[in-house]
Amino acid sequence: MTDRDARHRRAMQKLKSHVDERIAEASEQRGQLLVFTGNGKGKTTAAWGTVTRALGYGYRVGVVQFIKGTWECGERERLIDDANLEVAIMGTGFTWETQNRDADTRACQTVWSEAKRLLDDPNVYLVVLDEITYMLKFGYLDVDEVLEALNGRPAEQTVIVTGRNAHRRLLEVADTISEMQEVRHAFNAGLQARRGIDY
Repeated sequence: MTDRDARHRRAMQKLKSHVDERIAEASEQRGQLLVFTGNGKGKTTAAWGTVTRALGYGYRVGVVQFIKGTWECGERERLIDDANLEVAIMGTGFTWETQNRDADTRACQTVWSEAKRLLDDPNVYLVVLDEITYMLKFGYLDVDEVLEALNGRPAEQTVIVTGRNAHRRLLEVADTISEMQEVRHAFNAGLQARRGIDY
């Protein structure tokens, strides 16, 4: 064995020991609250990836889309026929296109009632609240009501919240926060969103 191989082996043994120790310390088993936020691309895509994972194990999943529901969504199209997936869509599209606060608020409240039903169902393993951060930012939903529903959900249920500018109170109660950081985005250079890649 060369010196380089020996150093590598010692480093990997040390890393394994550290990882094994962390795994042994993680003894709590429960659902989690994950927040995917930030200005970068990929928040919704990451959430759909987790949806795919949960469905792959046969768990029931609910996805509530607050903004992009009227857009094509390749992940939704691929998974929609899975009997364990339920999707609720706000159905008004982007709020900057509707430009009608009252109509958007009513549409938001309607789909939020579906979200509350999912958050109250112990048989739903994973709930995704896609782009709900905007509903809080624009005042369509009350943050206290949302937190009450999140805090009162079944203990085994995991929730993923996506969207930019996540409310600080959501961040305070989250178990995991992933911030997508934009380094460069093709749209800013004039490239159109691409079907099958961006949506």
